[in-house]
Amino acid sequence: SGAMWVPAHGALIVADLHLEKGAAFAVRGQLLPPYDSRATLDKLEAEIAELDPAMVVLLGDSFHDTKAIPRMAAEDRTRLDRLAAGRDWLWLEGNHDREALARDADAAARLPGRIVGDMALGPLRLTHEPEPLTAEDDRRGEVAGHLHPAARVAAYGRGVRRPCFVTDGSRIILPAFGAFTGGLNVRDPAIADLFAVPPLAAALGRDRVHALAWDVLR
Repeated sequence: SGAMWVPAHGALIVADLHLEKGAAFAVRGQLLPPYDSRATLDKLEAEIAELDPAMVVLLGDSFHDTKAIPRMAAEDRTRLDRLAAGRDWLWLEGNHDREALARDADAAARLPGRIVGDMALGPLRLTHEPEPLTAEDDRRGEVAGHLHPAARVAAYGRGVRRPCFVTDGSRIILPAFGAFTGGLNVRDPAIADLFAVPPLAAALGRDRVHALAWDVLR
């Protein structure tokens, strides 16, 4: 699904839901079906039903724009309340939704859970946007989203492109969890330059994750 599961903490981590992206495009007259929020929440609900996490961390850019939260259908808002009930539900701020979350915090009917910045989870540091690599720090334990990594491989005369995790064993970038989010090739310098050694891509297949060495990616 593109979710990360940390069993030692009962924590489910997902990045970049971009709820209401389809509706944002529809408002601007672009022909994109405005049903992505429902599809994304369906996928998130399935993970929660499977794992019964004590904690759910939404790793930033959970909403696509500043008007996304009031634009959500009433049944989708109600479903968020139901999914969060009895759990520690954490919204990390992202570049797309920082203002939307701040506005909601001041509203009478607020989102469930808590709004936070970067946070620690045992030895892990959860953040929205991965920080540049420096000689002094290998960013060990960093778990980030933001970049929507995707892996492309060529086989049987055609290319296949899939969302993926990307990690060098020290830090990891999660794929976007949202339905209409797209992806950035892991070989793009914006991703590749974050790793001191060639990382591993773990591409999302139909029913499992496929480990892909760097040299097979295109």
